[in-house]
Amino acid sequence: MAAPHDALPLNHRPNGLPTTRPLRDAFHLPARDTSVAVARTRVLERLREWCVDDESSADAQLLMSELFTNAVRHTDSEKVSCELWVIGVRLRLEVTDEGGAGSAARVERAVIPRPGDDEGESGRGLLLVSVLADDWGIRKAQAGGSDLVTGHAVWAELECHRTQG
Repeated sequence: MAAPHDALPLNHRPNGLPTTRPLRDAFHLPARDTSVAVARTRVLERLREWCVDDESSADAQLLMSELFTNAVRHTDSEKVSCELWVIGVRLRLEVTDEGGAGSAARVERAVIPRPGDDEGESGRGLLLVSVLADDWGIRKAQAGGSDLVTGHAVWAELECHRTQG
């Protein structure tokens, strides 16, 4: 699936199928443990507004919690940026940190699983993300449209079901 910014324009749909307007929310929170619950609540509120079913909303909350927690624990960020998209039947979450001392190590742990990482109190987050999400990944993030790479964006996508609102 194409990333939201790579998706076809809304007026370009094959066979005249009805278009679905993408839904998007973006927000920034301080990089603190207490912000994890705020991010989770924001995701739940927005998905309820968008008539996303309870199961998809619960999965999205858990994914946001894990991605946000990793950004707080493994970087020197002052703030964490979050995006939430619903495009058709796809839901995408993206959490971007500002980088810092632990950022490169976090990416290495995410890409190269280590034996026993899923046994301790920490280290299960990205394993959980890989189970819940249909697809996920990490990319380098740029500060405010500049060419300066400052951190990483971790994203996850899953199928979402909508209720009749």
